[in-house]
Amino acid sequence: MSLTTFRMSAQTCIRTPDVAGLAELTEALRTGKSILARPGENPISAKAEPQQKLYCQSSGSTGFAKTIRRAPESWTKSFEIDQQLFGLSGADTFASLGTLSHSLTLFAAVAACHFGADLAMLGGAGPRAQQQGLAEFAASVLYATPAQLRLLVRAAGATRLPSLRLIFSSGGKLNEDLRSALGSLCPNAQLYEIFGASETSYITLAGHDVAAHSVGQSYPGVEIRIADPDAQGVGEIWVQSPYLFEGYAQGSSAETRWDRGWLSIGEMGRLDAKGNLFSRGRRNRMVTVADKNVFPEEIEAVLLATPGVVGAVALGLPDPMRGHRVVAVIEGTADAATLRQRCRDQIGGHAVPKHIHRIDKIPMLPAGKPDLQALRQFWEEG
Repeated sequence: MSLTTFRMSAQTCIRTPDVAGLAELTEALRTGKSILARPGENPISAKAEPQQKLYCQSSGSTGFAKTIRRAPESWTKSFEIDQQLFGLSGADTFASLGTLSHSLTLFAAVAACHFGADLAMLGGAGPRAQQQGLAEFAASVLYATPAQLRLLVRAAGATRLPSLRLIFSSGGKLNEDLRSALGSLCPNAQLYEIFGASETSYITLAGHDVAAHSVGQSYPGVEIRIADPDAQGVGEIWVQSPYLFEGYAQGSSAETRWDRGWLSIGEMGRLDAKGNLFSRGRRNRMVTVADKNVFPEEIEAVLLATPGVVGAVALGLPDPMRGHRVVAVIEGTADAATLRQRCRDQIGGHAVPKHIHRIDKIPMLPAGKPDLQALRQFWEEG
């Protein structure tokens, strides 16, 4: 029985050949070598191993370096599912707004090569240049994070991107304002949100008919269970699927645990009777405020849904009286009193940020997510 490997189709046309790491990636795909993706000027390197593997290195938003290891079939199986669901083929042009050190961007690049599709990597460009590149290359499939998409729509002006037929967003929840803006910018595109992580790949997929506040239902082949749910049904999310990683080649995480083929990465949430998953946030970000659990991700979602907010991060800082106090950093023009009231109305008084600081630009990681370590240092330094 032959082993599954990543492949490089001869039909693939690299539309942005000078992007850092693309030459190394395509050579590794042609020769069947293992692929290592990591942040830096040279994001891709290859090495010969008895069995091809993919290694993706990232410090993540909390600053702890890890290198995940996965087998090719953990991605190629989802390529086959996506082909059935969305008709992906060599006639498409795939595009991404990130760098190859980020697993979502790498997934897009490897998928394009698998299908023989054209590939345009636009992560090194500014939002206006990215918009121009999507139009110039007539991109039909786009992979991006919510933060990257917010910047794209801000830069778009009156321009439209009618060639886009599919947009896959991963790395956070899209609010209705951003969904609406994307609908105007890309009038022919169907928008799908992927909920998952580098370790899990797909967990759920959400389309236009997603239940309110849900991250969708199980992606085909994924089983989900909630461990030790509380009175509201919220517990730790465990998944079993053919898309899981093999383990860490470097580093570790106390939140990542295995149980007889099931994997948890410390994500908390609940399932309703129809199988819709509602994510609350990571357990390692959860804090207690006056003996109540608070998930910063929920606060960020409320802040980001407020007109005038472009970016938002909530942090829980130690407080001797209440356990923790919540503070927030926003990028935008929204009034602090309005933001506090929305948090009070939608989550509760315990989730209202005590301080809200406006910043010109929220620091971001290469993966397109806020740099929580830098923002925490910002508060600690006063």
